[in-house]
Amino acid sequence: MAIATEMFDLTGKVALVTGGASGIGKACAQALIKHGAKVLVGSRTREKVENAQNELSQLIEPQGDETFAAGIELDVTSVASVQRAVKRAMDLFGRLDILVNSAGWTIKKPTFDLTPDEFNQLYDTHVTGTLRCSQAAGHLMREQHGGAIINIASVSSYVDLIEVAAYATAKNAIVGLTRSLANEWAKYGIRTNAIAPGFVPTDLNRKIIIGTDRGRRIIEKTPVARFGTPEEIAGAAVFLAAPCASFVNGVSIPVDGGYLACGAGDSVTDWEPGK
Repeated sequence: MAIATEMFDLTGKVALVTGGASGIGKACAQALIKHGAKVLVGSRTREKVENAQNELSQLIEPQGDETFAAGIELDVTSVASVQRAVKRAMDLFGRLDILVNSAGWTIKKPTFDLTPDEFNQLYDTHVTGTLRCSQAAGHLMREQHGGAIINIASVSSYVDLIEVAAYATAKNAIVGLTRSLANEWAKYGIRTNAIAPGFVPTDLNRKIIIGTDRGRRIIEKTPVARFGTPEEIAGAAVFLAAPCASFVNGVSIPVDGGYLACGAGDSVTDWEPGK
């Protein structure tokens, strides 16, 4: 028996994925293409963009001169760079329906040692960068009276992760920005939601959580007892972009293996209070 998949069909849709040349961003781009969308991925590094574009182009058998994947150098801290990326999507594909704001980086250090410049630079990428991209894409979506913006938040939007104060602050702000855009732009046919990934090893965090005490404690507090994968985060992006989520607006969806739901479990750590 064939199963109808129209509710997840993105045929004819066009997406821009920031931070789309690696990690969660690239996984989102792959998933969107596999569900029928055409995708432009952006990243600051030309070599990463070229490699991602080549990899993504192999996912779908081309029909004539039709292009499903393209790349562009994109710095979300620059208005001009963001505008170039949006214009590139329009020049290539003629429309823009989906924006995935996945560009970001992190810094781990004691907050006493965190400089204001470091804090502001990280915030500018995650939060103001998300705003820049959302505004640029939103203008087009408003003209089309339709679009889906998907922001990448984090479990640190809800619980603290020690010594990542700048990152946690930015991810908290992403949730607030998501609600604000969802409330204000729904009248233009634009839905804005967020995904709050749990712990997914990528180039951003692999050294912090793989083979470390921090990683062990994370697994102990994750009911499924493992880290996630970028592809598991990408599934939520497809859902939020697709017709099946047409009544979903202004929410942040945790994809975390149960981390946020975990209270007292059976696992124990090797430390005691006071030590």
